[in-house]
Amino acid sequence: MKFTVDKHEKYILLKLNESKLNSLISPQLKSELILMNTEGQRNIIFDLSQVKFADSSGLSSLLVGHRLCKNASGTFILTGLNDAVARLVTISQLDNVLTIVPTPEEAIDLVFMEEIEKELKKEAK
Repeated sequence: MKFTVDKHEKYILLKLNESKLNSLISPQLKSELILMNTEGQRNIIFDLSQVKFADSSGLSSLLVGHRLCKNASGTFILTGLNDAVARLVTISQLDNVLTIVPTPEEAIDLVFMEEIEKELKKEAK
């Protein structure tokens, strides 16, 4: 599996450099997501701009990422979905579960907004 990881203080930007997110890639991706989560990363931005095809096992790995981040009080954001992948996500009704934004920049803004909200809620208590 080819991917790049760009670590920042508040988030990780993970970019999959593969054209397919399928049963060949999914187990490795799940392992990588679990490892990131174990290292304390709770906000993951997953850039799928290179991905042209996804199947059910690929969607399963996205749900793993979502669950890990949610359980760690973080955010899992998908960005850069092409039409075919976006259609599969919509057909699976995962667009109601997963956070999807068009660009990595918008995802970064969203992470910072959510982090600020969490800080404000802590201070209000």
